[in-house]
Amino acid sequence: MSAPLALAAAVMPRAHVGARDPDALAQLARGLGPGPFAAVILFVSPEADRAMVASGLETAFPGVTVIGCTTAGEISPEGYAEGEIVAVALPAAVFAVECLGIDLAALDGQELIGRLIRARAGLARKHGGWEDEFAFLMVDGMSIREDELTAALGPGLGPVPLFGGSAGDGTRFGATFVLQDGLFREGWAVLMMVRTACKVRVFSLNHLTPTNRRMVVTGADPARRVVHQINAEPAAQEYARLLGKDPGQLTTFTFAAHPVVVRIGGSHHVRAIQRMAPNGDLVFFSAIDEGLVLTLAEPLDMAAHLDEALRGLSDGVRPAILACDCILRRIAAEENQRFGAVSALLKAHGVVGFSTYGEQLNSMHVNQTMTGVAIYPPKVGS
Repeated sequence: MSAPLALAAAVMPRAHVGARDPDALAQLARGLGPGPFAAVILFVSPEADRAMVASGLETAFPGVTVIGCTTAGEISPEGYAEGEIVAVALPAAVFAVECLGIDLAALDGQELIGRLIRARAGLARKHGGWEDEFAFLMVDGMSIREDELTAALGPGLGPVPLFGGSAGDGTRFGATFVLQDGLFREGWAVLMMVRTACKVRVFSLNHLTPTNRRMVVTGADPARRVVHQINAEPAAQEYARLLGKDPGQLTTFTFAAHPVVVRIGGSHHVRAIQRMAPNGDLVFFSAIDEGLVLTLAEPLDMAAHLDEALRGLSDGVRPAILACDCILRRIAAEENQRFGAVSALLKAHGVVGFSTYGEQLNSMHVNQTMTGVAIYPPKVGS
């Protein structure tokens, strides 16, 4: 490991192991080192035995706050991974955390605002000399509640930047789980409020540029994120026509290569298509509604764009980077023969995290994006 990466790994220790290894948690604990840790985050392949992981947490990480989620692929210290558990630790010497569990079936915005304000105030009282803050969210990726959740979190977070990711289930889109208090739960989210002696920078990036090809959603079921009609035509048929393809040719790779974006607040944000239903409807990863104007987007070279963006985070020193990277970026990299190049860049820049079913940035749920936090080593004496 190079000296800059070693410094970043010391700020945010990381370890990884095969998800089916019966000694996985013990190996992860050894890989992270002795601590003490304010928190440990686990990104758990759906191949793992969740019950075994949950039951072994107290032995592997006694007295430590452990949170996590299932993934659509992992980002380990070696780059893109699959079938692994990746662990990330926040050392107690420079981090303090407060974790809030959120039952998505009983989401109460006002109650949540109060909990956020109290958590932030408590961290400030205990660590007033630490000036940097961020919030990290993991949420059930099959809940269809991410848009509502992020909107509810915004007022309580105030100026604290938030990023996060929706838990995954590989490419199956079956059931996704969030880990807190020794339990893997569906219909759950966990928000980790962090105060730190390190300088931090929350970021978002994607390699997509809008074209001049636009369409209007003319029939939709917003509650299920389903679009029935585009430009008053069957949704999949009209989307395919704009691409110059036959509807029968539409696949997950097509949707990853040709996403649509919406303009919000002067910026374009991806509204990614998850799949085509048998009846020709289009199912989206995030909020969609009638009257929404969608613009087709085209990709830049993902590897070149990622390298430039991550270099821009260096700021004279290599940060540790915790990231949530959309599964559609991984799929697009595979389809365009850029998977190896992107994976090598993630390793070279010290990125760890997971592939998601969607990402969160402040008060928005987004898609086909990488969101994350760059954490810079504290100055000597801080």
